[in-house]
Amino acid sequence: MYVSGTGLPIATPFDDDGDVDETALRALVETVEAAGVDFVVPCGSNGEAVHMDVDERTRVTEVVAEATDGPVVAGTGHPSERVTTTQTTTAADAGADAALVVTPFYHRHDDAAVAEHYERVADASPIPIYLYSVPKFTDHALDPRTVQSLATHENVHGIKDSSGDLETLQRYVALTADADFDVLVGSGSVYAAALDAGATGGVLALANVVPGLAAEIYDRHVDGDDEGARELNRDLVELNRAVTAEYGVPGLKAAMRSRDYPAGQARRPFQPVSADVHAELATLVEDALEGDAA
Repeated sequence: MYVSGTGLPIATPFDDDGDVDETALRALVETVEAAGVDFVVPCGSNGEAVHMDVDERTRVTEVVAEATDGPVVAGTGHPSERVTTTQTTTAADAGADAALVVTPFYHRHDDAAVAEHYERVADASPIPIYLYSVPKFTDHALDPRTVQSLATHENVHGIKDSSGDLETLQRYVALTADADFDVLVGSGSVYAAALDAGATGGVLALANVVPGLAAEIYDRHVDGDDEGARELNRDLVELNRAVTAEYGVPGLKAAMRSRDYPAGQARRPFQPVSADVHAELATLVEDALEGDAA
């Protein structure tokens, strides 16, 4: 199973007690899917996966799989191989079509150890796995030569690259060109540029807020309107930066609430954004939507 197009690293709605709000999660899946998102990624960074245990992640994956008609690529990475393997198996049982496996974090490991980790997880996994390089959270960027070697594994089907570095992404594309291997970009600010460089799609936090516009970047690219894709992408850079680098998950959820999306609360120790930030985000969302209408 291979994925392409615009993927959603779906936010996990938590209620005021900090529990997963399954009703809100189902409604959110239906909302973004109707807006044109091609596949859903539960339990990723924007889904606050690190704040959930194995059972919670499994249940979130199950709810998403039940609510969507499209592919589900579940985040299953943990710091240890044992728990990652367990989580990947439970995700498959819950209905996931593939697993997104973040590089081991907290302790430092060299690329040789990380490559062996991925090989062993892929060997044990009942579903295809996607590598996930997100150095701003893990302090480890997967070397393109390591990715090239892993791309030959029959159960490793692609990578999500959240480095934001187009040179690295282009090397991933070039070095895996002879393999059946998807390169997905994880930064909404460079989505159009990444597609131009050969990426097969993206997994974008931005799609939680403006799923239709995020999907339209890909659609314009596929239709041969690369300049239109780049123009639309430029109009979304400030919003993307605000809901990722600047205000993070609490800002992402505040921006979603400005559209009346069922975002729920962020799990502690996250704190809600201030009223001023909420207003700033609402303005950025409004500007993005009005810009597209114009």
